[in-house]
Amino acid sequence: MRRKRDKRVVALDRYEHGIVVNALNEMRNDLIAEERPTDIVDEVLLKTIDAPTKKVKCKCHEER
Repeated sequence: MRRKRDKRVVALDRYEHGIVVNALNEMRNDLIAEERPTDIVDEVLLKTIDAPTKKVKCKCHEER
């Protein structure tokens, strides 16, 4: 029997998305420098870059 995998959804603005992409790319570069496999980081990096965008209502005035 195959188990269903849980998925996580994270809402990021343009700035936060850029930070995540840059951090994953730096991790990938470090792995390359250490001559270690980058497969999983490559996969997550591509998913992050290709993640679809979705317009959401601004919750600017709501308290956190």
